[in-house]
Amino acid sequence: MQGGLGWNHTCRRTWGGAGLGRVTAECSTAFFRQRPGVPWRDLPPRFGKWKTVYDRHRRWSADGTWERILEALQVDADVESRIDWSMVGVDSTSRRAHQHASGARRTAPRVPGRHGRPAQHRPDEALERSRGGLTCKIHLVSEGRLRPLAFLITPGQWSDSPQLIPVLGRIRVPRLSGGRPRTRPDHLGGDKAYRSRRNRRYLRRRQIKHTIPEPKDQRANRRRRGSDGGRPLPQPVVDAFPRPKYSGRSIHSFPVR
Repeated sequence: MQGGLGWNHTCRRTWGGAGLGRVTAECSTAFFRQRPGVPWRDLPPRFGKWKTVYDRHRRWSADGTWERILEALQVDADVESRIDWSMVGVDSTSRRAHQHASGARRTAPRVPGRHGRPAQHRPDEALERSRGGLTCKIHLVSEGRLRPLAFLITPGQWSDSPQLIPVLGRIRVPRLSGGRPRTRPDHLGGDKAYRSRRNRRYLRRRQIKHTIPEPKDQRANRRRRGSDGGRPLPQPVVDAFPRPKYSGRSIHSFPVR
């Protein structure tokens, strides 16, 4: 794993001089485990003791280390103009939890090796029962080149529309030159799940151009109401939503396992 100025600065500030090798080894272990989905006890010996790796992974998840790693990589990509702010996509996907997740504790776990608790902890563990059993939902905002900008995890039965504002509020890419971080994309694309008036007012207030299609029944209702139906419809009505372009930039393009 290689990085630029933002990545090296984060490593030195968080882990000291030997931080780069340590974080590289931990990231390699996490990637290996997530790809085949093996239990912690089945990690190969080359990664070290599974309990040590597990405690470090859990500690980094609790104190926000993984978020700082993602932020450092975003800073380096933004400096090199590898983040496409011109078109940002938002979407969600549901993931079914393992059967062992049933009956988990509701209290916040303690951070291993520290007298504290995680900074961000949901009492429900972002798990609720739906038609598919215990599920969670991942809401993701990705830039034009499929790099993640922000994500939010909620219970599986939560709808997409109310989560648009919280997940967009998590976009924060600092600037190495100083000043306020970049938090606003130029254009946002989403499907019909994000069509609410509240979301449109929020996007207009932040001056974010957006492409969100409307259901046919809502368009027909506004046409029936005429001048009392709000903003006018184009004549003729043309579906300008870029479906192939949006589907290639949504969360379903990522290999979520």
